[in-house]
Amino acid sequence: MAEVRDFSSYAKNKFHNKKGSETQKEEPSYKEKIRSHRLIVFYRALLSAALVCAVLVVIYIQWRDKTYSEAKVLKTVKETGLENASVVPLGNNILQYSKDGMSCMSSGGAVKWNQTFEMQSPMVHTCEDAVAVGDYNGHLIYVADSQGPLGEIDTNLPIRNFCVASQGVVAAVLDDTNVTWINLYDTSGNTLANIKTTMKDSGYPIKVSLSPNGQLLCVSFLYAKDGTMKDSIAFYNFGSVGQNETDNYASGYDYDGVVAPVVQFMDGRTSYAVSDDRIMFYSGDQVPESQAENLFQDAQVKSVFGNDKYVGIVFANNTADGTYRLQVYNTSGKLVLTKYFNLEYTDILFSGNQFVIYNESQWQLCAMDGTDKYQGNFGDSLKSIIPTSSRNRFTLVTQSAIEEVELR
Repeated sequence: MAEVRDFSSYAKNKFHNKKGSETQKEEPSYKEKIRSHRLIVFYRALLSAALVCAVLVVIYIQWRDKTYSEAKVLKTVKETGLENASVVPLGNNILQYSKDGMSCMSSGGAVKWNQTFEMQSPMVHTCEDAVAVGDYNGHLIYVADSQGPLGEIDTNLPIRNFCVASQGVVAAVLDDTNVTWINLYDTSGNTLANIKTTMKDSGYPIKVSLSPNGQLLCVSFLYAKDGTMKDSIAFYNFGSVGQNETDNYASGYDYDGVVAPVVQFMDGRTSYAVSDDRIMFYSGDQVPESQAENLFQDAQVKSVFGNDKYVGIVFANNTADGTYRLQVYNTSGKLVLTKYFNLEYTDILFSGNQFVIYNESQWQLCAMDGTDKYQGNFGDSLKSIIPTSSRNRFTLVTQSAIEEVELR
């Protein structure tokens, strides 16, 4: 066994030996010190950025998935004359109309303009900030936007269907003795183009839709061939590409044994048609082409809703899952959501990445993943819901007031 008689001397010698060995090590250069410092600063900054990103992701997820338990009324503006009027959004404004005329109000209830007329059954079509109002079997169409009336169109023939583009151009289906006309008008009532159709040659135009810029027209034709009914979706181009084509015809697609009473442009290059057994999507800002087709497998279509991002189709369901089934498609024609619900709805409104199902007394806010974010009742009979720039604030138009509501 080893023996150390003088430990203090031994420890002192060990200390001096160690110190001496350390003084013999080479000191790091100035450049190496700078490089080491920069690396430390970089890694600290990288760690801080990662932490900030993680916090932001958590905050975003909490904000995205937030549910609400209360609808707080922030402001109420009493209104008269809404009881017998219909109400639709016009951009961020409110359009009310009846047999006697129409008027536009701001979301705060201030009247921006009004237009008087007399109609038996007014039909209203909007596109972004423009609106057209006409009477079935009448011959007058009034065009306006949120700033005021733009003009009056006299078709001189009975109106069967019409639509409007964002700048106020109107396409109207008009009945004549042996033919049916599809005429395009500017806001002053001047005829821009006309398409002559017959049941024998092209079929009967049951629905029309203009692209927002007014350059493309989509028409659903119903016609009989070989003893069966068929539908043809036709596109007309009124720009430079269509000038050299007969009647500006750009493209078309035939479907046997179906009727497509719904055609609609989502934006300047995307449109869709809905029949009793499928939804068809088309893409192209000059010569639209078939993009996607989804069959419904004998499901009964109840109604169709949409905006520039989504199309929602409601089917009768009547199972334990719910009274209704909502299927939502994006602009590529892809099914992105199937949602079951029981609310007896009057309208469905898409806004951003969420949508509202509502009737006169109840509403239900849902996220695009199907999550229920809010369910509530109204104290007064609701006519319309208008979204705002905030995802949890809405303008509610009832039969007696305009309310700004915040979900909390």
